[in-house]
Amino acid sequence: MRLLLQTPLTAPAVLPVAKSSSPREGTVLHRRPSAASASSSLHASGQTHERFLRGSPSLLWEHDAAKRVIARAAPAEVGTSSLPLEMAQKDVLTALSQIIDPDFGTDIVSCGFVKDLHIDEAFEEVSFRLELTTPACPIKDMFEQRANEVVAALPWVKKVNVTMSAQPARPIYEGQLPMCLQSVSNIIAVSSCKGGVGKSTVAVNLAFTLAGMGARVGLFDADVYGPSLPTMVSPENRLLEMNPETRTIVPTEYLGVKLVSFGFAGQGRAIMRGPMVSGIINQLLTTAEWGELDYLVIDMPPGTGDIQLTLCQVVPLTAAVIVTTPQKLAFIDVAKGVRMFSKLKVPCVAVVENMCYFDADGKRYYPFGEGSGSQVVQQFGIPHLFDLPIRPSLSAAGDSGIPEVVADPLGEVSQTFQNLGVCVVQQCAKIRQQVSTAVAYDKSLKAIRVKVPDSEEEFLLHPATVRRNDRSAQSVDEWTGEQKLQYGDVPEEIEPEDIRPMGNYAVSITWPDGFSQIAPYDQLQMIERLVDVPQPVAAQANT
Repeated sequence: MRLLLQTPLTAPAVLPVAKSSSPREGTVLHRRPSAASASSSLHASGQTHERFLRGSPSLLWEHDAAKRVIARAAPAEVGTSSLPLEMAQKDVLTALSQIIDPDFGTDIVSCGFVKDLHIDEAFEEVSFRLELTTPACPIKDMFEQRANEVVAALPWVKKVNVTMSAQPARPIYEGQLPMCLQSVSNIIAVSSCKGGVGKSTVAVNLAFTLAGMGARVGLFDADVYGPSLPTMVSPENRLLEMNPETRTIVPTEYLGVKLVSFGFAGQGRAIMRGPMVSGIINQLLTTAEWGELDYLVIDMPPGTGDIQLTLCQVVPLTAAVIVTTPQKLAFIDVAKGVRMFSKLKVPCVAVVENMCYFDADGKRYYPFGEGSGSQVVQQFGIPHLFDLPIRPSLSAAGDSGIPEVVADPLGEVSQTFQNLGVCVVQQCAKIRQQVSTAVAYDKSLKAIRVKVPDSEEEFLLHPATVRRNDRSAQSVDEWTGEQKLQYGDVPEEIEPEDIRPMGNYAVSITWPDGFSQIAPYDQLQMIERLVDVPQPVAAQANT
């Protein structure tokens, strides 16, 4: 049925024990993991990987020592069948610990990437699964190769079986997302705040680049006044439909990327006032059946008004990519957009400077000047800059309905988008890890541990102090500023029941009385901190 848009008014992992009646017949034995493997599974993180580094000297020394133990314990004629299974598991995990995550300096065992470790009864074949945080990991092939190498180097291993997988899509802020976005891991805004700079071109090609890297991707065209998506892609079904049972929108699809645009609603371009447009965008975005996505790319409309603020408030954006051109006028408008994202605590991870140059007669020409993109990077501290040339093929690809990265996947422009895609994957993983571990309750210390994203500072807060500093209407009179929540109303021994990230700017803390407190990071940094923190009870008992 055709879509009719309404206009609103406004655990630790434990290896399973397999049943085996005849271990001698080559079946796989599963036992409870050793202390090394059990502790490694406690720390699953959200980083991605750029290259492989050798482990520390201590890890290498431990690895060599383990190999010497095996050499002494294994008779030459029967291999290593006398070696205990626990020692063999530890040996494998020690070898895999040489592979270090480059973003955070943590080995893959401690990160919890090693799953389903199996060793056969004769200790000749080792099988395990590496569960990455995203299927778009740019070096997953190198990861597999390196894991094969370090385990095969063990003297008692004759065969290694490595299986690669990825964690299921899951958002950081699932408790506060609309139902249709509950299975979207990362939401990326592509913004310029200036029309005509190639923002839609960057959004479309970035989305299809991520899909080509193996990710599950959706693309949302948020420009109701002038939707570009129907021109830039060529799906077979060019009309959105509504599911009659769930009353949700069924996205159209092109080359595996799910697409939603007002241009596919069969109503052309919108001629309506801002509040009505905000309602339509909200409806299109939050009631579409996106399913499980690793990345949802949003092609933001120009400007910094109601529509942009609505998008940023309806969904917690993971990151933003800024698009500009070399002209000074473009920089002025782009700077407004960067400041808007900064106030909303949305990190800008990359700048794309479009229409930078063209090559002719063996020379490179800059018809619009130089420096706008680098000025944005330097002034606002955005870490990555990507230059796109003036190419007739890039413009023609947008008009033909086939993205440039699909039409010419080996070209120079496609390589630039590939680098941008790798950057986005890496930066999103870093952000997810920082946000998910920013604020947590330490039961052993009976304190809230805070490490604000993009800051090296870490400190402890007393739960009762945090609760007493709530500034909501339930605690402070909005008109008079009078404190309604009194000091004695909060028990000194109060403990939070749950702490969840809320966007990139705050956490939501649930207390035993059912109250949900929104605590911005800026406010947590201003609260009185714990200095003399007592040691955990277990530590005191050992002393």
